[in-house]
Amino acid sequence: MEGLLSKLRSLDAYPKVNEDFYSRTLSGGIITLASSVVMLLLFVSELRLYLHAVTETTLRVDTSRGETLRINFDVTFPALQCSIISLDAMDISGQEHLDVKHDIFKQRIDVHGNVIATKQDAVGGMKVEKPLQRHGGRLEHNETYCGSCYGAEESDEQCCNSCEDVREAYRKKGWGVSNPDLIDQCKREGFLQSIKDEEGEGCNIYGFLEVNKVAGNFHFAPGKSFQKANVHVHDLLPFQKDSFNVSHKINKLSFGQRFPGVINPLDGAQWMQHSSYGMYQYFIKVVPTVYTDINEHIILSNQFSVTEHFRSSESGRIQAVPGVFFFYDLSPIKVTFTEQHVSFLHFLTNVCAIVGGVFTVSGIIDSFVYHGQRAIKKKMEIGKFN
Repeated sequence: MEGLLSKLRSLDAYPKVNEDFYSRTLSGGIITLASSVVMLLLFVSELRLYLHAVTETTLRVDTSRGETLRINFDVTFPALQCSIISLDAMDISGQEHLDVKHDIFKQRIDVHGNVIATKQDAVGGMKVEKPLQRHGGRLEHNETYCGSCYGAEESDEQCCNSCEDVREAYRKKGWGVSNPDLIDQCKREGFLQSIKDEEGEGCNIYGFLEVNKVAGNFHFAPGKSFQKANVHVHDLLPFQKDSFNVSHKINKLSFGQRFPGVINPLDGAQWMQHSSYGMYQYFIKVVPTVYTDINEHIILSNQFSVTEHFRSSESGRIQAVPGVFFFYDLSPIKVTFTEQHVSFLHFLTNVCAIVGGVFTVSGIIDSFVYHGQRAIKKKMEIGKFN
């Protein structure tokens, strides 16, 4: 038994030295104190890293198919009335959403940006007791109202009972409404008068779109849009204006859900128009993103980068449609963020590395200072130190 203990004692890699042979110095105490502080700070930093989740980023090819893209927006037009702004969306697959109203909200604002209470329809409009019927006569008490579509009806039974119905029927035909006062419904509802009443106002428009996950565009522009000779045009004749100020501020713009750490570069961006007519364009590259939090909750979202360009009425031969256009394209690469905790063994390894590394470095520094002091002291004793 004694022989076994003796063999174990011979394996001791940490031989002990009698305390009588220790030489403690002031410099050693200072170095010990400084190294202890450094060791403590590094340990606290490593502990915080261990207690908090870290995010790992990976890139992979996006192989998803048949998905939709949600576009969230909040845009303010300080010099464009709500009654004339329309929102259109279209993509390269040929799908179009013209004059989108679903999940879209508009707020009239004054020159100071304050929200104005929405007025009722036809406020200030001309009052007509008996609307004009489709057959040409006035509405009688024993009749059901069926307004004329003024040649734009798709069937003999179609009725246009409001100015909006007539404008929509004209849009489907690819026609423009040159003078709304010649249309009984628009005259009765005071269409032009309501636009004049909103003169000098602005509009805050917000909501979201659900579109196909392919390249496309959406835009805010005055007037109803329609296709004419395979060209997307807007009917600006009813507004009887020569210029449209599309100055705007993008309060928020995002593609998909919000996730921790996302930065949307257009949030808070604004642009002021100095010419009388033009089109402002944003070219956006959308990067699909998957974020998985520490609880394995998956968020499917997107990030994007953007470049900007203003096209005035003087640039090019074709007249630019006034408005704000967002052209987006999708990246084939998908970014994946995954939250995860550092393993305990990794934490323990780093702590040991901190303790051992600081202890070794401080020992080297102490040895250098101690032997340097001794060498200087000896030279001073023999008078060779100048």
